[in-house]
Amino acid sequence: MRQYDLSPLYRSTVGFDRLFNMMDQMSNVDNGTGYPPYNIERTGENAYRISMAIAGFGEKDLTIEVKENVLSIHGEKTVEDGKERGEVLYRGIAERSFDRRFQLADHVEVRGAVLENGLLHVDLVREIPEALKPRTIQISTKTDAKVIDQKAA
Repeated sequence: MRQYDLSPLYRSTVGFDRLFNMMDQMSNVDNGTGYPPYNIERTGENAYRISMAIAGFGEKDLTIEVKENVLSIHGEKTVEDGKERGEVLYRGIAERSFDRRFQLADHVEVRGAVLENGLLHVDLVREIPEALKPRTIQISTKTDAKVIDQKAA
C-alpha cells in the first residue's frame, strides 16, 4: 500500500486532526498480515458483529479494549506451568500472538463478546443520542398567533 504524506494539510486545516490520524492508522493497521481471519456482518439496522477465527485461544488468552473509537482485540497464548505437551510433529494451528484493531464510527458501542467453537463474536450496536436524532418541528399559522397588548397611537 502506498504511503501518503498528509503533513501539508495539517498547516491549512483546523479541527481535522482526528480524520488525519484515522487515515494514518488505517494505512498501518494490518501490516500485511491476515491473521487472524475475521468477518464483519450486519445483524440488524443498527447492529453489527465481528467474528474472528481464533482456534486454540481461550478466554484468558484474549484482551478486548475500546478506547477513542478504536476496538482492539489482543491475543497471546499463555504457557501453563506443569502442563507438559508432547513433541509437536506438525503445527497447523497457529498460536501466535495477534493484535487486531477496528476503527468504530461515532456512537457505536460494544455490547458483548462470546467465544464459541473457536470463533470470537463481538457484538456492536449504533445508538444515536436523542439530541442528535431528527425531530419534527410544529408549524403554526398566523391566525394562531395571539396579540398580547395593542394600544392606539
